[in-house]
Amino acid sequence: MNSETAKVLVESACNEWGPIEYIALREAKVAFESDSRISRQWRPLRFHSQPEFDAADEEYQSFEALIRATGSNVILLEGHEVLTLDSIYPRDALIVAPQGLVLCEMGRPSRSNEPKLNAAELVSLGFPVLGEISRPGTLEGGDFIWLDERHAAVGSGPRTNQEGISQLRYLLGNDIDLHVVPLPEPEHPEDVFHLMSMISPLDKDLALIYRPLMSEDFMTWLMSLGIAFVEVPEEEYLPMGCNVLATGPRQVIMLDRLPETKRRLEQAGCSVTTYKGDEISRKGEGGPTCLTRPLVRRRS
Repeated sequence: MNSETAKVLVESACNEWGPIEYIALREAKVAFESDSRISRQWRPLRFHSQPEFDAADEEYQSFEALIRATGSNVILLEGHEVLTLDSIYPRDALIVAPQGLVLCEMGRPSRSNEPKLNAAELVSLGFPVLGEISRPGTLEGGDFIWLDERHAAVGSGPRTNQEGISQLRYLLGNDIDLHVVPLPEPEHPEDVFHLMSMISPLDKDLALIYRPLMSEDFMTWLMSLGIAFVEVPEEEYLPMGCNVLATGPRQVIMLDRLPETKRRLEQAGCSVTTYKGDEISRKGEGGPTCLTRPLVRRRS
């Protein structure tokens, strides 16, 4: 990485499906750190059960190998004593815009250190910063998606509030059509429900959705952009069938044991690769989009 990074970022594609040129990850062995950290934190962070350190490391290495196999340049984020198990999910701490990184203000207070720590590492590699969200605004990266160069959507819900959205709108500028999507309340205030819990873009004209949670207004807006849909079946929604990472147009990585969603994706022309994520995804409810922070996507 060098001084050309800013130029690369400006020239990158604003979408969630172009081929990934640069991507940031934080490995399980770094985020989880030790059996002691896991033991202290998994219950307060509302993981479904206690992750097994060695098994998580093994799963993550296999997942990382899939990312590297796409040809992406992988940036491994460092650990820190103030981080939590949730730092394995770097998507949420930063948003990427053509002018630079936007540091989020996390709706979950326990994650408040992640944006500045992650950004500092990327700035040292040459990535510019556009701005940051500040209190009383809150914004998390899992609530934001680019559809194309001019259109983006943001979820308004438990982790992202209206003040955060107003600050984001100012940073992105008037040329961006930012569509606000009201999100349902989770069963528990500490549980996560992001916009990307119900939609994952797959290509310029295709997205994976969980239809029961999609409002008619949001569906109509997406269809006006020429986007068609693959629908996740009800029985595969809670196991994170809607959380898939596009590493290129209709090239996706998803969790294993979601056979009907996989079949529907393949029927729509997608090439699907699966990974085992019992420790790194299912226990903390963070799928492949959560585990990654794509930074630069090539125009395809």
